[in-house]
Amino acid sequence: MGQIAQAVVAALGFVAILMQINVLGKNAHEAGARQIYQAYNDLEFRNPQYAKPDFERLKAGPANDVVQYESFVSYFLYACEEAVGAFHSRREWQATCDYDLKGHLPFLCEKAVAEPVYLTTYSGATRRWIDSEMQRLGVSAPDCKVRKT
Repeated sequence: MGQIAQAVVAALGFVAILMQINVLGKNAHEAGARQIYQAYNDLEFRNPQYAKPDFERLKAGPANDVVQYESFVSYFLYACEEAVGAFHSRREWQATCDYDLKGHLPFLCEKAVAEPVYLTTYSGATRRWIDSEMQRLGVSAPDCKVRKT
């Protein structure tokens, strides 16, 4: 009877350790996502011309501006992937990303037409999210304009 009790206590201890490891991993993932999103917010603050872009003006300017903007959008998408992945049960993270994505859809539409492989560098969930928002807002080639609000 004592050996059975010891085995049960050992098994419960093992389960408790596994649960603790899971909680620590989840907390680390959330902390990392917060840091990445905070870094994106800092980037957004320092580059308002990319946060609320006039894509036509960017294209008409120096080529370097479009390259910097592309990097900005890539960081934004990465930050959203991390935040939504870490906080999937908290809808406000998705809503924040949806709100910010709208201004970048013309760029993403044109980029997808010019370089179809570009969007394949993101997760399937991110590609589905971009496609869904493009459909919802009426963004499509060849003009890639937001038609709905």
